[in-house]
Amino acid sequence: MKKITTLVSTYTLLLLLFSSTQLYCQSTSIDEQYPILEKLYKHLHANPELSFLEEQTAAKLAVEMKELGFEVTEKVGGTGLVCILKNGTGKTVLVRADMDALPIKEDTNLPYSSDVIMKDINDEEMPVMHACGHDIHMTVWYGTARNMAANKNAWKGTLVFIAQPAEERSGGAKAMLADGLYERFPVPDYAISLHVSAVLRAGSLGWCPEYAMANVDMMQIRIKGKGGHGAYPHTTIDPVSMSARLINDLQTIVSREISPLEPAVVTVGSIHGGTKGNVIPDEVVLELTLRSYTDEVRNKIIELIKLKCIAIGVSAGLPESMFPEVILHDEFTPALFNDLALNERIALVFEKEFGVENVIKTDPVMGGEDFGRYGRTKDKVPIMMFWLGAVENEKYEAAQRGDFQLPSLHNSKFQPDPEPTLKTGVKALTVGILELMN
Repeated sequence: MKKITTLVSTYTLLLLLFSSTQLYCQSTSIDEQYPILEKLYKHLHANPELSFLEEQTAAKLAVEMKELGFEVTEKVGGTGLVCILKNGTGKTVLVRADMDALPIKEDTNLPYSSDVIMKDINDEEMPVMHACGHDIHMTVWYGTARNMAANKNAWKGTLVFIAQPAEERSGGAKAMLADGLYERFPVPDYAISLHVSAVLRAGSLGWCPEYAMANVDMMQIRIKGKGGHGAYPHTTIDPVSMSARLINDLQTIVSREISPLEPAVVTVGSIHGGTKGNVIPDEVVLELTLRSYTDEVRNKIIELIKLKCIAIGVSAGLPESMFPEVILHDEFTPALFNDLALNERIALVFEKEFGVENVIKTDPVMGGEDFGRYGRTKDKVPIMMFWLGAVENEKYEAAQRGDFQLPSLHNSKFQPDPEPTLKTGVKALTVGILELMN
């Protein structure tokens, strides 16, 4: 009798392992836990915190994860959390959520909208809003952790759930890695994450293999000249005129010096100089953003900008010490490269669970995401970030007809449709992890 019972138990466990996605991600299970997720989501949405200042957010998530049985290490890379759950021998999967919000005043009129005003790391006071969906990310992350902790008989291995600070400043992933993420904690076999989409319908998913998001650089160019009276321009070296020529020259980098087959962007988003119409200033400051995918194109763009600045200085008759100064900010975000084999594997699982019509292969975008850093270390961890549709169905249909313009991410009116978005996110992340574990 004992032998028969053992055989039945073993057979049952095998069934659990091979049908785990159906068993543990049924809508009824997610329906049961949804009130808990909704409460957490609304709390996070109403209480956003800026980059590297996510103290209360991290503290709340730490408490919740400890209650699930995770071993939690706080203050990794600033306010980051590393939450470990070991369950026998198997694969190690890293699951990342980002915690920070944006300096935007919310304009959604939601009953749980944010009215938070706080000082940033530069001590400047500003309104704060989760306008990029990080509140959704954290809630899905937590809901998935609940699923995995409650169903340990369905998987073996090690979960590394990390809550990352400062994605919006592009410093959080770098800080956590510098603080020993892959030295102090298990190195993952895979790393997976998600990002809400402001253009996909709630209940749908998107995936983009290989390059999915861009290298992002922020640059400042200080153009020096010799100021003077606007009525006597011949006695000056006009930095306003020089900046106009330089801006035009910069546009030829992408149009004439980078292959048309290589995506690239050079945008001058800010220009400041002068105080009055009849005064030629001593200096003009340009602020730029540069976008690319490959390191080769990125480096070429930076080098060409420097060369054009030298050319402007020479043509203006400036001494070398006064040539335009190029300052590359350290807020560099490397391109997000989704591992092809991993993405195709998970996309097939998504198609099985959600239907082919709800799993869309998307195009790359020129936005930035520092999740890519987790795959760029010497460990060469395969990574995947997928898109989680967040648009209310009626608004999505209206936008398809051209009757409504969807607010983008980083917009004061951005508001995900919580219930289908959260339920789909938890189910997708759970089945993805179980696929990798089993």
